[in-house]
Amino acid sequence: MRLPSLRLLAGFEAAARLGHFSRAAEELNLSQSAISHQIQQLEQELGQPLFHRVGRGVELTVAGQALLRTVQTSLHGLENGIRRISTYLAPGLVTVVCPAAAAQGWLQPAVTAMQKTLTGLLPVISVDESARFIDELDVDLLISDTPLQQADTQSQILFQDQWIVVTRAEESATRNTTEDTSPQPLTLVCLEQSFSDPVCGDVLMQALGKFPRSMICDDERLVLQRVLQGQTLALLPLSTCWHLLQQGQLVQRADLPSLPGKTWWIARKQGDTRDPLVRQCHDAICEFAQTLAAPALVSR
Repeated sequence: MRLPSLRLLAGFEAAARLGHFSRAAEELNLSQSAISHQIQQLEQELGQPLFHRVGRGVELTVAGQALLRTVQTSLHGLENGIRRISTYLAPGLVTVVCPAAAAQGWLQPAVTAMQKTLTGLLPVISVDESARFIDELDVDLLISDTPLQQADTQSQILFQDQWIVVTRAEESATRNTTEDTSPQPLTLVCLEQSFSDPVCGDVLMQALGKFPRSMICDDERLVLQRVLQGQTLALLPLSTCWHLLQQGQLVQRADLPSLPGKTWWIARKQGDTRDPLVRQCHDAICEFAQTLAAPALVSR
């Protein structure tokens, strides 16, 4: 069955909501005869009467009531979609997609710093990793652990991540880093996927094997939250805990191993971007990412 036109459905919705053809015509800037003709055409296409005449107004038939619910839901979805498009076309808006842990750990601080120099920048940070393509409407910049394989885009390496052992700053200040002799020893909170990594798995079993495990989490942010509660340490990517290291809330255990982590990439449209701010934001993120490669910033 061919769907009725949106024009007919919009006329029907207005007439049904207002209970009057003339009021619907006024709302839609049409004549009453035009609305009457639209309703008649819609009824002919559907093979069902949609209204009963009641005095000077109209009321819905059973078929009309069923159709109204569907039409209003659909029109509401269309309005939301159009509103979303208009939002993403706001001046200065740049959308960056990045995995959640890295977005929280270093991208948000980077964007905050950028806004001090990039006048008019309105950043949208998305952690929707299913958005894997640059389309200049939903995604301007993509940060991921693999280069983007898409025509008319360019990818470049941002930085080489590290796995480091971190603990809360207060714990480091009150405990001996080489031999923990306190009544309540540090425990180890583990990231579940690190056990399947051949390098991290060995470190967890050997160098960190002396610490009793207190929790296993499948999200880096949960591990980080547990470490901040104290009396524990964890093997985490530098990109996840960079901001807290800079704030002095966490410190790196220099006596325990650090390991190579993921290689992070950033992608954008090749050549000119839809807005100069997209390229400026890209370049600023690349410059900021260089600080994540400086060991002096995380060693205590």
